[in-house]
Amino acid sequence: VQLQASGGGLVQAGGSLRLSCKASGRTSSTSTMAWFRQAPGKEREFVARISWSGTYYADSVKGRFTITRNNAKNTVDLQMNSLKPEDTAVYYCAQKGVGIRADEYVYWGQGTLVTVSS
Repeated sequence: VQLQASGGGLVQAGGSLRLSCKASGRTSSTSTMAWFRQAPGKEREFVARISWSGTYYADSVKGRFTITRNNAKNTVDLQMNSLKPEDTAVYYCAQKGVGIRADEYVYWGQGTLVTVSS
């Protein structure tokens, strides 16, 4: 499975960005997909996940971010609204996991940088 993340960039605080992750190879429409992020000097942290049972968000992004999935296109998107400077990080998509820990996920994309200016 290969994951390709895109959509990062520079945005002012309060703005929006939409990240997209394209899965290819032996991917499954039932595998849980998730977004994580890693800020400079910090550990990778969970952002959101989507599975057959629904969606789940980190408290820090709840109400601002929305994760969606298009099984026909093998993509999972992360719509990020009301962005804050503390959202600045490299965002990674991941597949085939069960929870919110990074070490639970098998496949990872290369990351896309999101920078939010104040």
